Amino acid sequence: MMNGLLCWCRAGFEPDLAAELTERAAESGFAGYARTERSSGFVIFHCEDAAALDAALPWSELIFARQKLRLVAELRGIDTQDRIRPVLAALENAGQRFGEVWLEHPDSDAGKPLAGLARSFGNALRPALRKQGLLTANPNPHLPRLHIAVLASDHLLLACAQPQDSAPWPLGIPRLKMHPDAPSRSALKLEEALLCLLDDSERRSLLHAGMRAADLGAAPGGWTWVLTRHGLHVHAIDNGPLRQHVLDTGLVTHLREDGFRWQPARPLDWMVCDMVEQPIRVAARMAEWFANGWCQHAVFNLKLPMKKRCAEARRCLQLFQQHAGALGSLRAKQLYHDREEITVFASKR
Repeated sequence: MMNGLLCWCRAGFEPDLAAELTERAAESGFAGYARTERSSGFVIFHCEDAAALDAALPWSELIFARQKLRLVAELRGIDTQDRIRPVLAALENAGQRFGEVWLEHPDSDAGKPLAGLARSFGNALRPALRKQGLLTANPNPHLPRLHIAVLASDHLLLACAQPQDSAPWPLGIPRLKMHPDAPSRSALKLEEALLCLLDDSERRSLLHAGMRAADLGAAPGGWTWVLTRHGLHVHAIDNGPLRQHVLDTGLVTHLREDGFRWQPARPLDWMVCDMVEQPIRVAARMAEWFANGWCQHAVFNLKLPMKKRCAEARRCLQLFQQHAGALGSLRAKQLYHDREEITVFASKR
């Protein structure tokens, strides 16, 4: 049996996630330590009272964790001809029934070749779990979800998550497809941000046709295009050109101006920004928009340095909070389609 949390992350960001978990646990009054390997795609945080720590660190408040799970057991050196028996024994000792089971592998160079094994093992395991009464016949969102991480052919991690406090996609990765009309792949970043950082109710109430928005640093128009697909009227601010089919929507006004200097003549509903600039400077500019009442809601990216990314993310978010004025919501995540950056959602509501 194991006590601790298992969190998936982007390969290469394990030190940042480990630092975040260590800081957040200490702030919540929990002692523990992080264990990981560079480019593994996950971090294990060991803690004696894992259940209480799990409750104290909501998944939505963790920046570098794509998924947050509570560890149940670690199985090393198992018989590759009979993986089911040790899994059933470990779960029977845990005394828990599950509403669903996901077989996963790290999103890393070493983990991706394990996808086929995870899929075939899952197909064999599900009937055995149901026969033992450990898994419901149909998915049940009111019960914990079982996660089995395949780290090697003979090495498994068993973990669980509450559906309401975890990412609703395996590995925490929503599967989005590049639309043929998207001006650039950056459109996927905003689509993922609206899916991950807003809940269903917020998307319905905060994002609808007829609203007015600004896109700072818009060229070639990926984020502007996403907003027009929701029916928003967009001021696209950039000295560079936009793709013609974005302008042809009739919902876009292209202003060849500097996103750090331009300000709207009257308040807007939304502002989005994916400008390549020092993160602290972007955070300060975003705070200025909120402090002056130029927008009600925003999604913006902070491009992080190669080192001490967790510390820099915290510094930028603290500056933003200090200068933005009263906020109803502030959430940040490193999304699947992000690179060396995090995406922030802020709202007056």
